Amino acid sequence: MPRTLPKVATALDAPRDRLDLEERRFVAAIREHGWFRTNIFEEPGRPGYSFSTGFWVNRGHPEVIVFGLKSDIAHAVLWDLYRSLLANEEPVQGEPAWGILGNHRACLLPVSREHYANYLGWSRWFYGNDDFPCLQLIWPDRDDVFPWELSFDKGLARAQPDLSDVGWLTLGGSPRH
Repeated sequence: MPRTLPKVATALDAPRDRLDLEERRFVAAIREHGWFRTNIFEEPGRPGYSFSTGFWVNRGHPEVIVFGLKSDIAHAVLWDLYRSLLANEEPVQGEPAWGILGNHRACLLPVSREHYANYLGWSRWFYGNDDFPCLQLIWPDRDDVFPWELSFDKGLARAQPDLSDVGWLTLGGSPRH
């Protein structure tokens, strides 16, 4: 059953003459494709990441942020998620699942709003506030172990910061606990 779309004011409602060139391009992409991906390059001490804008207003699904994937892979994963939403296929949230990240399990966990200002700038601008949900797509290491599990590859720990409300270490081996 299709979701009811949220009734929210967004930059889609802004008069064109009030937007600068970059803002118009951003809004035009969301009008054309339904969503836009913002890519943030890796910096010293901070992993690169990508996030969506438009999933919430156009599909009633939380926006998605993913860290540590190559830009083209992150883009393909977000497109696959959006296509699933168009087909009314809701991804599993809160537990590791297949079908989100190609041939690997992944997990979608809610992002705490305390992290929005540091990571979701364009989405915050688009929605005009922080009143939109966002999920973090978390991937496992090569042995299919997630960051909250004891045997997770510690060399990958900095690739995916924990943006959850509860903290991964409190998950007790599973994000549902």
